[in-house]
Amino acid sequence: MKDVSTRRAPSRSAETAERDPTKGRILLIDDEDVIAATLHEFLEGEGYEVKVAGDAPAALRAVQGFDPDIALCDIQLPGLDGLDLLERMMLLRPDTMVMMITAYATVETAVTAFRRGAQDYLMKPVIFDELLTKIERLMSVRRLVRENQALRRQLHGEHRSETLVGSSRAMRAVRDLIRKAGPTRSTVLITGESGTGKELVARALHGAGLDPDAPFLAINCAAIPDDLLENQLFGHVRGAFTGADRDQTGLFLAAGRGTVFLDEIGEMAAQTQAKLLRAIEAREVLPVGATRPVPVQARVLAATNQDLPAAVASNRFRADLFYRLNVVAIRTPPLRERPEDIPELVPALLARHVRDLGKRVDGVDSATIRMLTKAPWRGNVRELDNALERAVILGEGPILGTDDFPSDLFAEIDDDEETDDLRLATAKFERLHVRRVVDRCGGDKREAARRLGLALSSLYRKLEGEDGERD
Repeated sequence: MKDVSTRRAPSRSAETAERDPTKGRILLIDDEDVIAATLHEFLEGEGYEVKVAGDAPAALRAVQGFDPDIALCDIQLPGLDGLDLLERMMLLRPDTMVMMITAYATVETAVTAFRRGAQDYLMKPVIFDELLTKIERLMSVRRLVRENQALRRQLHGEHRSETLVGSSRAMRAVRDLIRKAGPTRSTVLITGESGTGKELVARALHGAGLDPDAPFLAINCAAIPDDLLENQLFGHVRGAFTGADRDQTGLFLAAGRGTVFLDEIGEMAAQTQAKLLRAIEAREVLPVGATRPVPVQARVLAATNQDLPAAVASNRFRADLFYRLNVVAIRTPPLRERPEDIPELVPALLARHVRDLGKRVDGVDSATIRMLTKAPWRGNVRELDNALERAVILGEGPILGTDDFPSDLFAEIDDDEETDDLRLATAKFERLHVRRVVDRCGGDKREAARRLGLALSSLYRKLEGEDGERD
């Protein structure tokens, strides 16, 4: 047989192979039918699950759907050659072990193959004993890589959970959604006010995902002009426009099986929205200037502080894209809805600033912590983080106090002494609750009064500290 040795390694019995059908998955990429059929029969006889692809497009489809442990790739292929195919396979499945096979080996070809991600090299004619030895070695490496990834995934998960600080009910709900949605490839829409930690949630989802060691690539859709955003996401081919003297890989391809995080998705132009929808639904992108789509595997996470349903209703955002993004929805709560988390947030944020600034600060006094829990925090955790950084820079003692923070931060706080009087304590709690509802309504006091079941005049009296009557 052409380019296939007749010297075989001893095959296992059919009964043994049947008992062990999960020894590993091998993708065989060769356009010569005789060679492909012979290797297919031999490898299946050795207990491997084998899929054959005769050209690069079929190979790329198989890499996505079959998810091989090992790919045996001939260098001489019709159309796209094996080395270019290798590069694309590494983008889609960077953890797949690739062995290049050729009858025309040179040092330069071997070096190029290893630089592009190949793990081994085999000359034709193929000797079965040598092939089997190399495959078993690559499978051992593959198992070690998987074990290492599992350990790293666990560490990533622990680390990411620590960055989402807070024991409040709202934060427990966020972490529960991350735990459930993280180990999937589903799209997630993260909503919330500016400064609430939407990117932290996205990174935690990635860390809890199936490929935590794959790239996490973030882009701010509002910070890039519309005509450049498409190029950043999907890439371009040489000659696509003036100055495009070489191909550029977009984020979707560069992420491999990792994550593309689209921050401020509500600012994306309509034309780019349509192409993003295609990328998510068809799992392929069309680089600028290209004539053929390229398959992609990246997971998409998106975030916005806008009301996307309202944007859909006013035709500013595509309804079909919204529903595609909103498979799982996670809302990051504003800090004013979880003030009980502030005593946990302060030391966590403070430790980073102390380390970065090289100053000795041991903590924040209890009276100041109490004041911080009462501040309005319209800028949410980001504002708290900035206030702590300023306090570390300007503070002169090992313990930070109220004088180390901006004076206007506490201007709206009613810091009356705690009282045992039930009537006064109840009135104080009511006033705090009313203020929070007004904030949640964006300052609309009529809407706040409606939600609270109060007359508007009663709401004003409660905000001023007077005891109003309910309607």
